Amino acid sequence: MRTSGSTRGSGGWWGRKTTPGKVETYTRWSFHFFALIEVAAVGLPLFAQVGAGVAGRLAVLVTVHALLCSATASRALDWTRSRRAQPVRLLWFLGAVTALIAVVAVVLGERSPDDNQAQAAATTLLVGVLSFGTGTLTLGVRGRRQVLAVVAGVVGGTLVLQLPLGVAAPAALVTAFIVLVAGGGLAFTAVFSVWLLDAVYELDEARETRARLAVAEERLRFGRDLHDVMGRNLSVIALKSELAVQLARRGRAEAVEQMIEVQRIARESQREVRDVVRGYREAALDVELAGAQGVLTAAGIECEVTGEAAGLPAEVQSALGWVVREATTNVLRHGNAGRCAVAVRVAEGSVVLTVENDGAKAVDGGTGGSGGGTGSGGGAGLVGLRERLTAVGGDLEAGAVDDDRFRVRATVPLPAVAGGVAS
Repeated sequence: MRTSGSTRGSGGWWGRKTTPGKVETYTRWSFHFFALIEVAAVGLPLFAQVGAGVAGRLAVLVTVHALLCSATASRALDWTRSRRAQPVRLLWFLGAVTALIAVVAVVLGERSPDDNQAQAAATTLLVGVLSFGTGTLTLGVRGRRQVLAVVAGVVGGTLVLQLPLGVAAPAALVTAFIVLVAGGGLAFTAVFSVWLLDAVYELDEARETRARLAVAEERLRFGRDLHDVMGRNLSVIALKSELAVQLARRGRAEAVEQMIEVQRIARESQREVRDVVRGYREAALDVELAGAQGVLTAAGIECEVTGEAAGLPAEVQSALGWVVREATTNVLRHGNAGRCAVAVRVAEGSVVLTVENDGAKAVDGGTGGSGGGTGSGGGAGLVGLRERLTAVGGDLEAGAVDDDRFRVRATVPLPAVAGGVAS
């Protein structure tokens, strides 16, 4: 039994993440990158606008504010995913630091009324800190009204802060408008990012629910089959037994015949139950191929099936049918596939089944992949497939073909007679 070495490192750290995990990582690092943008767009220009000493101190304030925004964003995202409590104290602390730096910016501008460079530095500092602070604060609240209240509060605070310190009303209004546009834009970005992250997780949960419903439906089918078999036969057995009791009480010989009939029906019931259980445990390859195509197509994944299972031994069909079942489950639950190709071919005395998708996701089995087989015990993932294929002398390979494609390949030797080769 072989497992391709690429299964362990399929896609590396990023490739092993689920789709929601990738979106969450991208969202987090986007907000961390905002900290760099704040330092580069607000802190660095200060050195060209005011003296190195003043610019250095202001740049330190901007850097501290950027790092605080990054930490707050991380905690707020944890809160949106219900992993920790709402960071209320951190939000208030960020608001206080933002307000303090805004006061420093306004004071800097008012102390140098005739210095255009100082005025530009003050405006850059004020607008930049308030805008990035607004975007981060909206991550820590929920609801449209609360988001609008944060934006309106920052814009109103900008006016309240400037006017008492002697800033002209027209200049204060222009600055407040710029904060509204920039801060509102960042707030919209934050709210949309959280909404998108929540939507991806909800879609992933819906996919899991669909897989569980499919299992539940199969269990119901199995229960219906058992009910149909046992319900009918047990009813007949009950009637025959009751008739035999009545005949025996009357001392009639027909009672023996009725009990013989009960015995025959009981044995027939045992055989029918075994057939039902065997049909449930053994996966017919043609049925699994048709089922996989139907399920994947219903999930919006283009599925192409080539080859036929006719004429293959029952044990070979059963083993390969489980491969199709497990591979299909992993494509649905763990991949980002848009297309899946399933091929069955007989070559050199062996039947080869290939399931290839463009989701580049590994299946389960303790190999470091991301998948998770369904079921329990020996029927889970690569472990279960390995046991089933080993029982018929088969071989399994699973791994990424390239950055986009993942392939599961099962090879099972055909018996000499079934393969058309003389013993």
